Amino acid sequence: MASVPSLASSVNQHVADALASALPEAGGADPLLRRSDRADFQANGILALAKKAKANPRELAATVVEGIPTGDLIEEIEVSGPGFLNITVSDAAIVSTLAARAADDRLGVPLNASAGTTVIDYAQPNVAKEMHVGHLRSAVIGAAMVEILEFTGEKVVRRHHIGDWGTQFGMLIQYLLEHPHELDHKSDSEVSGEEAMSNLNRLYKASRALFDSDEEFKTRARARVVDLQAGEPETLALWQRFVDESKIYFYSVFNKLDMDIQDPDVVGESGYNDMLVETCKLLEESGVAVRSNGALCVFFEDVKGPDGNPTPLIVQKSDGGFGYAATDLSAIRDRVTNLGATELIYVVDARQSLHFKMVFETARRAGWLNDEVKAVQLAFGTVLGKDGKPFKTREGETVRLVDLLDEAIDRASAVVREKAQDLTEAEIAERGAQVGIGAVKYADLSTSAARDYKFDLDQMVSLNGDTSVYLQYAYARIQSILRKAGDARPVAHPEVALAPTERALGLHLDGFGELIAEAAAEHAPHKLAAYLYQLASLYTSFYSECPVLKADTAEQVENRLFLCELTARTLSKGMSLLGIRTPEKL
Repeated sequence: MASVPSLASSVNQHVADALASALPEAGGADPLLRRSDRADFQANGILALAKKAKANPRELAATVVEGIPTGDLIEEIEVSGPGFLNITVSDAAIVSTLAARAADDRLGVPLNASAGTTVIDYAQPNVAKEMHVGHLRSAVIGAAMVEILEFTGEKVVRRHHIGDWGTQFGMLIQYLLEHPHELDHKSDSEVSGEEAMSNLNRLYKASRALFDSDEEFKTRARARVVDLQAGEPETLALWQRFVDESKIYFYSVFNKLDMDIQDPDVVGESGYNDMLVETCKLLEESGVAVRSNGALCVFFEDVKGPDGNPTPLIVQKSDGGFGYAATDLSAIRDRVTNLGATELIYVVDARQSLHFKMVFETARRAGWLNDEVKAVQLAFGTVLGKDGKPFKTREGETVRLVDLLDEAIDRASAVVREKAQDLTEAEIAERGAQVGIGAVKYADLSTSAARDYKFDLDQMVSLNGDTSVYLQYAYARIQSILRKAGDARPVAHPEVALAPTERALGLHLDGFGELIAEAAAEHAPHKLAAYLYQLASLYTSFYSECPVLKADTAEQVENRLFLCELTARTLSKGMSLLGIRTPEKL
């Protein structure tokens, strides 16, 4: 594994060295190198440094230029405007750097030197409840962050904090106790997710109706909650049946989403029960939490209700019951102490921002979080319908996630069938699923997480525009060219001159590693999506202007095939980090 310094970082180093010798007091200053439409790169940092040193910026720029070696890497450098440097790198440097990337199975992307352990809390469905469109974003954004961080060398622990505890289970368990066959399966063979969910739905509706209409059942159900919290064996065994039945359903949905969720990573609210009493004790003894009207509360200067009074975080209710805060704080203790986390990421709806702000601040006051161990909420916006309102069915119901995914696969299969030349029905079905699920994930990931986005299937499966289908077709087109190449092989030729669209493609390919580092540090998968879309667009321009197999010389054919192959590998790697498949043929 060889990490390859990018052209940008090499140029930056040359400019920084020349700057330090021209202006010693600016040692270590950032030359502010950016990609530019005037040249390959522009250094903008000299202006501010000259002002500070009371020097003439153009004269300082000229002195810096004298100290920069031209040749192998930098072909041309000129001072422009009030002291900007316009820098052009050589064709040979571009191709040689890309050849070094191609020789490495990580495409020359370095590992993060300060990697630690991140626990990501994402994809958190509720037991005995159907997953709806609101569950999509947490799952998709979280899974992409897991992949991106792992690729940078971070140790990532996945956590699915499922809603598997609370008072509603008293009602469900009591009903199952009185109607013992409600969760029985039709046969002993494998149970489908649909069957499991329809069992749970039926039982939930029946128990709710009874709970609302029969006072004696309501009393028995409430007593059952006490048994559950006390860990009474028969009650726990029935509770476990609900969890197991729900998992059959969850896993079928995650499977459809092409997401791998492992049993040990599913640690629901119940997983922290044994810690709740101690968490409260630690908070109360340290004075972080105080008793107020019998409840254990944490107060904050800047959190007030509409009446102007402070709104506390309630860790334990006055009746002794525990709220979400107690569970969330216990989970932080577990993740920091037992899992050794240096960072906690919570992929949770933006509407819960205040809750998490209060929980994180409480954990800091208690000393469980500090400068070495950070927690962040990767907050996401709402999925909207085409009308710009929260996504609902015509009847005003929340949209079932399964229905949405099935429709995306149907739409995508129609697109694949229309374009497919030599695919069998089985291949069309497989590619339809890869394209449909890819389209849903990409639409989500190409929007900054914090923003709301419109769920528009027509747009998502379009072959034009910023869609995963556009990227998948670019990849498949390259594979088709490589198959048709016959004896010609992809070989880098640094001595071959590059056309403008080849240079643009090459410089963008070279920025992959820096982009990955940025997406990881900022928890911003949308930046990776934007990079890949630009890559596919630059490739399309190159392909329309530069004949590949019919290029002028054998070396030019090989060099262009080399650019094609590296583009395909970069697309495939980037897409896989977003959880999207790249079929070889479409």
